[in-house]
Amino acid sequence: MRYVDDEGASGARPAAPVTGRRRHILTMLREAGAPLRVADIAERLGVHVNTVRFHLDALAESGQVERVDAAPAGPGRPPLAYRARPGMDPGGPRSYRQLAEILAGNLATGPEPVTRAIEAGRAWGGYLVDRPAPTEGVTREVAVRRLVGLLEDLGFAPEEQPAAGPGQIGLRHCPFLELVRTQGKTICPLHLGLMQGAMAAIGAPVTVDRLSPFAQPDLCVAHLATADHAP
Repeated sequence: MRYVDDEGASGARPAAPVTGRRRHILTMLREAGAPLRVADIAERLGVHVNTVRFHLDALAESGQVERVDAAPAGPGRPPLAYRARPGMDPGGPRSYRQLAEILAGNLATGPEPVTRAIEAGRAWGGYLVDRPAPTEGVTREVAVRRLVGLLEDLGFAPEEQPAAGPGQIGLRHCPFLELVRTQGKTICPLHLGLMQGAMAAIGAPVTVDRLSPFAQPDLCVAHLATADHAP
């Protein structure tokens, strides 16, 4: 499945905010104008070189500093030095929820918000689902299994529920729960479109014809139906 979460396309988690001595070291490297050796940093801070190495390793792992070779001071391997990476501090705060609220709000205030939300969901559902090989037959069982797998990856905690009735998939978690409380008229149709787009993309004989948000306090229900193109 082609899915990118909030950790970014590289899969690396955003760096944690830098505080204390680590922030002091990062500021020192940014203001130095040239790479600094570990011993130079330790001398300026009045701490042991191993303490400096510990903080530098953490900053390098988070992508905030990088290792370079210092100018040689004599025979042998040049000493290791560090410099701050250029660009924005990856340890700054993130506001993805606010961005989602802005986009959902814009969609809700435009013309035909439900239709546009379903269309947007369909486009992304077709992009995110794993498509079968040309020679692979897609039965109802295979299609439902792929849909459940997609919903699981997206964080919906899906389950085929006999208790909910035949031809239904229960969704025990909403990964956009906070947005649903204020933007449900676009978020829920978007989810419906996402499932429909996934089924259409794999040529499934089944689709999701409607979504019942909060059919129970802890459960939304996706209702399956025979697709129009099915024999």
